[in-house]
Amino acid sequence: MSTLAQQHDCLLLDLDGTVFRGHEPTPGAVDTLAAVDSRILFVTNNASRSAGQVSDHLCELGFSAAPPDVVTSAQSAARLLAEQLPSGAKVLVVGTDSLADEVSNVGLAPVREYSEGPAAVVQGHNPETAWQILAEAALAIRSGALWVAANVDRTLPSERGLLPGNGSMVAALRAATDSEPQVAGKPAPALMADALSRGDFQTPLVVGDRLDTDIAGANAARLPSLMVLCGVNNAADAIWAVEDERPGFLAEDLRALTAHAADVLRIAPDPAWRVDVTEKAVTVSSTGTTASDPLAPVRAIAAAVWESGIGRRPIVGADDAARQAVERWSLASAAID
Repeated sequence: MSTLAQQHDCLLLDLDGTVFRGHEPTPGAVDTLAAVDSRILFVTNNASRSAGQVSDHLCELGFSAAPPDVVTSAQSAARLLAEQLPSGAKVLVVGTDSLADEVSNVGLAPVREYSEGPAAVVQGHNPETAWQILAEAALAIRSGALWVAANVDRTLPSERGLLPGNGSMVAALRAATDSEPQVAGKPAPALMADALSRGDFQTPLVVGDRLDTDIAGANAARLPSLMVLCGVNNAADAIWAVEDERPGFLAEDLRALTAHAADVLRIAPDPAWRVDVTEKAVTVSSTGTTASDPLAPVRAIAAAVWESGIGRRPIVGADDAARQAVERWSLASAAID
């Protein structure tokens, strides 16, 4: 049987938490991506670096990448602005110089102060964002400036843990202006559309670690998706995901793209596991059949929970094998709705 990578002519890969975490590749990512024949596009909500800077970072980590392989939310945000503003219009940039460069690349004029009369505000992640630039942006937005956010990710994965993301800064401006931005990044459609425009792809696959951005973006674009557990969201999150954020496939990391037959990774009932859903609990037990891989019980539980339509319930293992699976994937602590 063919692997997931063999079934898809393009892999739309998230970066932070999927391909790498900070300055470290995720397990097996370098070797796996080197072995696939699919076109690889790195699709990132992070607007702090240019496509060239991202590809350089990927190469430093051992990946093969060039600027045309990278699609950023900064590029998509700039395109949204260019579609709605006249050439040469001033845009107040809350973000890095790379975001300002993308604004320039589409024929607009980046500025940093409200006094310069911006027609729009564009906001992307910058670890040096301070109160002063947020104040400038708030004044512009309150005066009627168009507001585009590169993304609204609340957190940013790193090797040290989760850090505040652009969405946390967007929340500050939202509170200060009583306004909502247009959003370029996942799960909004602009970034995914820009990625798909890079080629005539027939069977693209979205791969990511976040349910509310990567997977929701894939579902909004009606694309199949693989969720990996090496980033933000965990196995329990997948089981209890709302309908718009449910992945089609589930794996620990990118190695699964080439290590397993595609059907093994699909979230579906599994003959090795019985799942009983009641008002009080979700009970899982082993049938004695050899399991396909360690995540098989999680996929089976997710399939049963989604089919039942219930809210959160405790997940209980009925035998030693099931209890080990529940413990391994930290599934036992779900609260009852």
